[in-house]
Formats: sequence, structure tokens, C-alpha cells
Amino acid sequence: MVSILSSFESRLMKLENSIIPVHKQTENLQRLQENVEKTLSCLDHVISYYHVASDTEKIIREGPTGRLEEYLGSMAKIQKAVEYFQDNSPDSPELNKVKLLFERGKESLESEFRSLMTRHSKVVSPVLILDLISGDDELEVQEDVALEHLPESVLQDVIRISRWLVEYGRNQDFMNVYYQIRSSQLDRSIKGLKEHFRKSSSSSGVPYSPAIPNKRKDTPTKKPPRRPGTIRKAQNLLKQYSQHGLDGKKGGSNLIPLEGRDDMLDVETDAYIHCVSAFVKLAQSEYQLLADIIPEHHQKKTFDSLIQDALDGLMLEGENIVSAARKAIIRHDFSTVLTVFPILRHLKQTKPEFDQVLQGTAASTKNKLPGLITSMETIGAKALEDFADNIKNDPDKEYNMPKDGTVHELTSNAILFLQQLLDFQETAGAMLASQVLGDTYNIPLDPRETSSSATSYSSEFSKRLLSTYICKVLGNLQLNLLSKSKVYEDPALSAIFLHNNYNYILKSLEKSELIQLVAVTQKTAERSYREHIEQQIQTYQRSWLKVTDYIAEKNLPVFQSGVKLRDKERQMIKERFKGFNDGLEELCKIQKAWAIPDTEQRDKIRQAQKNIVKETYGAFLHRFGNVSFTKNPDKYIKYQVEQVGDMIDRLFDTSA
Repeated sequence: MVSILSSFESRLMKLENSIIPVHKQTENLQRLQENVEKTLSCLDHVISYYHVASDTEKIIREGPTGRLEEYLGSMAKIQKAVEYFQDNSPDSPELNKVKLLFERGKESLESEFRSLMTRHSKVVSPVLILDLISGDDELEVQEDVALEHLPESVLQDVIRISRWLVEYGRNQDFMNVYYQIRSSQLDRSIKGLKEHFRKSSSSSGVPYSPAIPNKRKDTPTKKPPRRPGTIRKAQNLLKQYSQHGLDGKKGGSNLIPLEGRDDMLDVETDAYIHCVSAFVKLAQSEYQLLADIIPEHHQKKTFDSLIQDALDGLMLEGENIVSAARKAIIRHDFSTVLTVFPILRHLKQTKPEFDQVLQGTAASTKNKLPGLITSMETIGAKALEDFADNIKNDPDKEYNMPKDGTVHELTSNAILFLQQLLDFQETAGAMLASQVLGDTYNIPLDPRETSSSATSYSSEFSKRLLSTYICKVLGNLQLNLLSKSKVYEDPALSAIFLHNNYNYILKSLEKSELIQLVAVTQKTAERSYREHIEQQIQTYQRSWLKVTDYIAEKNLPVFQSGVKLRDKERQMIKERFKGFNDGLEELCKIQKAWAIPDTEQRDKIRQAQKNIVKETYGAFLHRFGNVSFTKNPDKYIKYQVEQVGDMIDRLFDTSA
């Protein structure tokens, strides 16, 4: 057994010694085969880099239009070839070849980016802009008006190209291309809206079309945007007062009449206000588009550059408005200055949105709107002060005075100007407050009425400032009217002139809300004007004393009943009749040419005078009508009592 086992062990050892070398040799052969395969694979991979240029050259040459996915795939192959040759064979001619191809491909992508942006960036139509900005005024919920600056497929291509250029192209020039193209479209869109106003407003009011894309054009979906209060309201008020006999057009002053104002000012004002709103909405939309295309850390700077042209255009136009207002003040054309008020109010209302849109832009960009607001407040405050001074110093020109004693043009202009301030109470009050006019009007500044900002005042304080200013203008106007009234040689005509003007002022204050605003600082203003009016009526009535004094009871001689009149007494009665007749005829002839436009006041004054004269003349006629003081009674008793009343009824009526 031991011999058998030993023999078996010996044979196993021999077998093991013969098999193990074979196994090891087999392993080595397998390893060699794997190495050969890997080497061949690596060679194939390396060789493929040498073929990249020839394989992709045609695609790169033809450009990415219509096949961006394939083009970017080829650019990825070229980029890998560049990286390989740079790492492994930096001196090889193949590196230069693929580098040139890569640069050419990158330039084609840049050109494609420019081409897509140029071809598909369209100016936003005025109709769509008006739909967009009118959305804020909607009372009912309407579907949002969306702006599609680029078709969705184009937008996705632009986004892919921009990301590739940033990540692989190491290129930022396309951002300049982007902001230049979009800046031009933004600027042209706003200018197009302004031009739309100019062409359409004169014929159709607010140039607004309710049509929006994918809607029937005969189905309105939006209400017209609210118009800002402008001078047109003053013109309407003037027409109303003309119908009620309160118009004063026969006078004259060195103020340019408000009612003669060119409607183009309203068009320009409305256009500018809508362009400001359009800028905010379009800029918001531009930022949303930019956020998808431009890398985040470049967005603020690119957006700042993009909006500059449009923003500068708005600011320049605003400064031109300020400049025009400054020139208008010099020539006392305060109707033109009033265009600043609706614009300034709108700029202040829009400022929070402006600030939000301009968040992250340069300080110089953010400060443009506040700078324009300050300029407008300054020129507005100057206009208010100069207007008040002009009312006070309007010269007395005899040839400018109304011959019939009606309302002076200075009065109607002053009232119309003040009525405009009703629509802009906060704006005008802020103008006055911004110039610290509280000291001028002796209104103490309460710390509780001001905020930390020097130009931010409480509405109550601004209201008191404006009330004080209006009272100042009315006071200046009253002093000037008193001075002008002295031009008339006839005290009665002077009284009629003052009566008409005071009455016009009072009625105008009452018809508008000016009386409430005046009452903020002058509680008795209404009563004071009524007293002035009554005082002038009494002054006018004294003009009839030279007529009624002839026949007044106190001036008549005492005659004994039944006793024959002496010649002296008969002559006295004749003189009384003659004096009355001549005085009545003279006054009626003169005063018939005078005017009291207010029908109510005219009837009141006529009736009061008629009652006085008829009563006095009736008593005189009753006493002496049947007395034998003349052989020709018709020569002296020319009028019956009713005839006298009829003559007085024709006073202040040039058509009678």
C-alpha cells in the first residue's frame, strides 16, 4: 500500500509540474491578446481624431441653420480632438487644422445667434402695447396679454447656442449682440407707440384698438386706458360757463388764454405718459426673456445696457418738456406749463415699478427718473409762483379793458388755471412743499408732517400749502381787479365790472371743488365774496340817484291843494319831469351797452332797480300827473310807470 501510494503521489507531482507551466502560458497569451485588443481600440480612437476634421468639415462649412443638434454634436467632436492633440501632440499639424475648424464653427454659431435674434426679434405693435398697459385699469379679470418676443423653437435654439458659447466657446461677445438687437427693438417699439398717438389722436381721441392676437377684431376685450387729466377739462369748463353767461372773453391781459391752447399739447402729453408705462412693461418683459438667454452673473449688466437707449430717449423727452415749460413761463404761457402736472403725477405713480425694474442696474441708471422728477417739481413750483406774481402784476391797459364791464380775461384765465390744480392737488402740493414754501406762506413745518425725505410731505400739509397758494392767487387777482376798475371814468361801470368778476370767481369756485380747498385755510371766503358782490350792487344803484333825486319825496316842494300854482312852482315841476326823463333816457342808453353775463344776477339787479325807480316815479306821477303845470303835459309826462319798468328791463342787453 505504501508503495502504491508513493507511486501515485509521484505521478501527481509530475502531472502538476507539467500542467502549471501550460496554465501560466495560457494566461500570458490571454493577457497579450487583451493588450493587443486594447491597443487596437486605442489606435482606432486616436486615428478617429485624425479623421474628425474631414468628417465634420462639410457640416461646419454649411452652418448650423436648420440642424443645430447635429452641428453642436460635430462641434463636440472637434473640441475633443483639440483637447487630445493639445495634450498628446501639441506640435502636430492636425492640432492647427481642428483648431481652425473649431474657431470657424464658433463663428458660425455666433452668426447664427445674431441671425436668429435679428430675423425673429420684432417691434411690438402699438395695439399690443396698449393692451398690455391697459391691463392695470381693468375692473374685470381678463386674460393676461403675453408678449412673445421670439417663437418658442427659436428661443430654445438661442438658449442652446448661448449656453454653448459661454461653456465651450469662452465667448461673451454674443451678449453685446443680444443687447444691441433687443435695445433697438425696445426703442423702436416705444417710438412706434408715440407715432401711433400722433397719427390717431387728432381724429379718434385716444388711439386705442381693442384687438389682441387670436381674437375677433370687432370684439373689444380691453377698455381704453384712462386719460390723464389735462387742459381739455378746462376748455370744457369754459364752455359750460359760457352757456351760463359766466364767460369773460372781452377783456384782455398779458396771459395767453388757456382756451386757445393747441390740442397737440394734449396729444404729446398723453403719448409721453403712455410711453412711460410702455417702457416699464416692455422692460419687465425684456428682463424675463434675457434671464433665459444670458448667464445669471451677466444679466444685470446686459439689461442695463439694453434699456439705455429707450430710457435715455424718455428722459431726454422729459427734459425737453421741462425746457419748453421754462420758456413758456418766460412768455407767461402757463397753459403749456400745465402739461408738466399730469406727466409728473404719472412719473411719481410709476416710480415704484421703475425702481423694481431697474433693480441691480448702475446707480447712474437708477438716478435718471428721480432726477427728472426733481426737475419737473422745480419748474412746476416756479410756474406756480410766477403765475401768482403775474396775476398780481398784470398791467392796467385801458385798451384791454372790456367796454361793457364784463369778466376780464385775466379772471377767467386765473380761475381756469386754478381749476386744473384740482386734478393735481397732491402733485401741486408736493411742488410747493419741495421748494419749502411753507416759510413763504407762514405755514410752520410740523415734524410729524414730514418724513425722513426732504421732499416727502403729508397729504394734509400739502393740501394746506395748496389752499394757501390758491388764496394768494385769488387775493392777487382781487387787488389787480380793483386797480383795473379805476380805468373806468364811470363809477357805476366800475362797480358792474367788479361785480361781474367777483360773481364769476364765486360761481366758478362753487361749481368746482375749489371752494372746499379754499376753505381749508379761509373759512369765510364765500361769505366775503358775497359781501363784495352786494357792495358793488349798492355802488351801482347809487348811479340812479341822479335820476330818482329829481322826483324823490324829500326834494319836492309843498303845494297847497286847490290853490293855483305860481309860475315858479310850475317851472319847478317841469324841471323835475325833464330832469327825470333826461336822466332815465341817458342812463338806459348808456347802461344798455353794459353787460352782466350771469342771467340770475342780471335779473336780480334789474328787478331791484326797477322796483326802486317805479315806486319813486309812481308816487311822483300820482302826485303831479293831474296837476295843471303845463299846457303841453305830453312834453313832460313822457313815460308811464310800466314804460319805465320796460326800459329798465332792457338794461345790460345790447340786442335790445
